[in-house]
Amino acid sequence: MVKSTAVYAGGLHCELIHEPSSSNLETDAPKDNQGKGERFSPTDLVGAALASCVLTTMAIVAERNGVSLKGARAEVEKEMVSSPTRRIGSLRVQVTFPAGVPQDQRAKLEHAALHCPVHKSLHPDVAAPIAFVYP
Repeated sequence: MVKSTAVYAGGLHCELIHEPSSSNLETDAPKDNQGKGERFSPTDLVGAALASCVLTTMAIVAERNGVSLKGARAEVEKEMVSSPTRRIGSLRVQVTFPAGVPQDQRAKLEHAALHCPVHKSLHPDVAAPIAFVYP
């Protein structure tokens, strides 16, 4: 079990503390929902978590198979919907690999991405396609 704490700092800002490491980050409400957009919003963090999880899960598989993913990049575009309630409608991810990823490793890496814990934890109503780009 991992414990994190959120402390409301006022002005629609929160400070998040990861207790095992004492690292922290701040959030703000998004501009389209009464905030200033000065930090990641809570829903932005869901998208960032997905991108990070995709890369980390692929890297575990890659390293196990002697492949370097250093420099791989995952970009996520979050789209909110308002009906029937305000929520994340889609998180579209594009993974761009560094040069030199062997052809015979690509299917394994793509499978790992699609089965990362964050991707598997998303509600089925959240569209979360992942596109893979190889140089």
